[in-house]
Amino acid sequence: MHAISHTATLDPAIHGSEEGGSQAVKAQQRLRELILAGDLSAGTRITELAMVERLGMSRTPIRAALMRLGQEGLLLALPHGGYAVRTFSEGEVADAIELRGTLEGLAARLAAERGVAPVLLSEAGACLDQIDELLREGGLDDEAFSGYVRLNAQFHKLLSDMADSSVLAREIERACSWPFASPSGFVGVQAHKPGARDTLVVAQHQHRQVLQAIAQREAGRAEALVREHSRIARQHLSLALQNPQHAATPGVQLIRKKG
Repeated sequence: MHAISHTATLDPAIHGSEEGGSQAVKAQQRLRELILAGDLSAGTRITELAMVERLGMSRTPIRAALMRLGQEGLLLALPHGGYAVRTFSEGEVADAIELRGTLEGLAARLAAERGVAPVLLSEAGACLDQIDELLREGGLDDEAFSGYVRLNAQFHKLLSDMADSSVLAREIERACSWPFASPSGFVGVQAHKPGARDTLVVAQHQHRQVLQAIAQREAGRAEALVREHSRIARQHLSLALQNPQHAATPGVQLIRKKG
């Protein structure tokens, strides 16, 4: 199964030249991969100099990457300098998923109340058509799962855009950037299970219902459907923690199970 990345970008305008910003993005992606893969385990202290040596990059992009990962929540700034790989309680992750679902539900409500341009509804429908094509196969391989993750993220982004609110879009993006809270954060948990496709079919049916409710201007129904849809991720979180060593979700070893 291909790794499901928790993508985020750095603005070159903030972090110096375009080239410097590009290096910072590369450093950020590489550090995130090391953390989620377990190469930098929970509690590991990380310093600029150590990462300069390990990644073969200069201090400026490393410093920017460490700061950004601290903002994302993967790293914890230490009082006397440096960072440590942090862990997350099951409750924290569940709350983050709930927050994302609440914000997306509000977006769906506003979209239904305000109305959505036909071109945007058409684009969302075309995205769901592509997901349908993937799910027509009896079994799903790694490539199909990766395709689902990409299209699922695309649909949820379109859902955010439909509210036509830059404030809400920014808050949804912030909620999704929190570790494990993105719409596809735990899709990989089902990757190699017999019922994997069935779970995605249920999620896809919910996608269709949400889009229909928005198109028909049913605000309350649209919001309720999105809130219910987010609970699939909560169920996947529980599955991942039942057998973390076999979970296909990168970084699941950083989550502390209740009890």
